[in-house]
Amino acid sequence: MSPVKCVLFDVDGTLIDAARNQREVWGTWARRYGLDGDEVYQVALRTRPVETFAQVAPDRDPRECLAVLHELEDEDVRTGGYTAFDGAAELLRGLQSERWALVTSNYEHRVRGRFAHTGLPTPGVIVDAAAVAAGKPSPVPYLRAAELLGAASEDCLVIEDAPSGVESGLRAGMTVWQVNAATAAEGVHRHFASLREAIPHILASATDTGQRTEA
Repeated sequence: MSPVKCVLFDVDGTLIDAARNQREVWGTWARRYGLDGDEVYQVALRTRPVETFAQVAPDRDPRECLAVLHELEDEDVRTGGYTAFDGAAELLRGLQSERWALVTSNYEHRVRGRFAHTGLPTPGVIVDAAAVAAGKPSPVPYLRAAELLGAASEDCLVIEDAPSGVESGLRAGMTVWQVNAATAAEGVHRHFASLREAIPHILASATDTGQRTEA
């Protein structure tokens, strides 16, 4: 592919392995409402929180459900343990800070907390759930990140793990590579079984535009 000017990363599942944390948070949330944690988590993997509540607890106030979930997620950020995927720190430190961004369906304060736990560097641009009116798979989050970095869509490389994120990047008119996924999502330009496998290709594409590569 042609060299890119900016690399836009999803966070959970792409740079940070938060699956255990998410399962535990949803399990605790489910127990508060007398629900099966595993069943709730399987729904949560496929839907946004409000949609999850509508499916698993339709008789409950979604605002209350969301408030409880946020409380549990914030507590997990304060006390939980997190692991960055192999090579994540090397990759991010190999990119100029002004030429990459995070695009997440989570909230910035939680992302910063998770990055602090794992020692990952943070960029100047983080587009979170509060920054946009529509989340993934809408193209809005990735378009907003490109705008903040001063880059055109065709000059951006999106690194995602989930099909909804892949769809978001594709709808934004960007090149999209998928990592940490057993099978490729529909339409994705390249698929890698792990982030580690993708790292040399990401750096090779981005550093052709003059970015540094030292870790």
